[in-house]
Amino acid sequence: MEPVASVVDKIKGFAKSSEEFFKVVIHRRDDSSRRNPIEILKRLQREAFSDLMKLRDRQDKVERMLSFYKSSKGNPFQEASTHVKGEVDVVGALLLVDNIKQQTCDIVDRAGVRTGTDSRFIFEATIRQKDSLVAEFMASQRGQGSNGGILGSTLSLAKVMYTANISDWCSAVLVPVGARCRDVGIASSIFQQGRGLTDFSLGPPLLYRYHDAAAALLVRRSKVAACLAEFVSGLGMQPDSTGSRHFLSTFGQVIYQLSKGTTLTLLGIHKMPKSQSPRTGLGFLTVPVGGLRCHNHLGMPTEASLPSAPTNTEDNRPTGSIGLMLETELDESSRIKGWVEMQNSNPRYLQWAVTLSDIPEDELGWGLSLGGMIQGPSARDHFQVEAFLNFNSGKRFSFQPGFVYVMDGTDRVPALMFRSSWSL
Repeated sequence: MEPVASVVDKIKGFAKSSEEFFKVVIHRRDDSSRRNPIEILKRLQREAFSDLMKLRDRQDKVERMLSFYKSSKGNPFQEASTHVKGEVDVVGALLLVDNIKQQTCDIVDRAGVRTGTDSRFIFEATIRQKDSLVAEFMASQRGQGSNGGILGSTLSLAKVMYTANISDWCSAVLVPVGARCRDVGIASSIFQQGRGLTDFSLGPPLLYRYHDAAAALLVRRSKVAACLAEFVSGLGMQPDSTGSRHFLSTFGQVIYQLSKGTTLTLLGIHKMPKSQSPRTGLGFLTVPVGGLRCHNHLGMPTEASLPSAPTNTEDNRPTGSIGLMLETELDESSRIKGWVEMQNSNPRYLQWAVTLSDIPEDELGWGLSLGGMIQGPSARDHFQVEAFLNFNSGKRFSFQPGFVYVMDGTDRVPALMFRSSWSL
């Protein structure tokens, strides 16, 4: 039995030594693979990818927290993007007359010739991606004669306008400073393009009269658009001898697209004077609803607080005007515009103009305008012809030399004019 036992012990010893040998060989191979540079780079890449995924998860959490903070507690003006635009407009005239009289100056004024320099800076901010806030600063020397100086007046706030787009077809406009009917009115792209030498080539005068404040509601559909606005004029001004200085005006406009490139516009304004006491001490943007009376210590109205008797009752009557515009687009640069305006208080007083223009963007253009005023049988009629050339240098500079011939009754006033505009 001893030989058998010894053989078994030898077999066990050989198996054990073989196991130890294989363990040593496998361990050496593992160490060599770990020390291999390729394996080391692979292991570092796996570790770096894991760290990057952890950082990306943290960044997503931070972005979600910031977006929630902006939507819940953010100021609507924080995301507003502001655009600044500068404009300089210069108009000059050379009157071809022997002598300048006051009557000649009156004729030139009725012809809508406004010489001088206008400088303005416009700041427009987009709020909530739908609404817009516009602030306009202007320095003007138009119509001031020699009192305005060469450089005009100082730069001052001329307009503040906020437009809220309620929906795709409805919007509201609020103008607390420097309101005009053109600001709240709906103007087609045809009517906005091109400017002439005089006011007659712009459009009906009721669109360009200045008011103090306005609020309007605009509605647009596929072929019809309408506007209804309320204006306040004469705020902060002292009353005249009639005791009337504040005016409440209602403006309405309806524009209809007759065909592609042709629109018809009906617009009008109704002005209601409001009686005021001689001195109320009210500041700007203070609109009294009822009559103002100053009381003494007994609570009775004093004699000075009563409104003074108007010298002319017609000054306190409601006034207004109504206008009609027809605009046609012949091609990309050719336009035909015609308008007529009639006063409600005096139907015989009529203003009109027809303008034909061809003003390409980067080429030589031209324009021709005929206009006038019919003031009834007791007054002389007014008629004028305006012709000009137009040079555009991109979208930032334009130059318009032209000729204006005015016939006012028996008087004739020819003039050479120019207009130059720069955009910054």
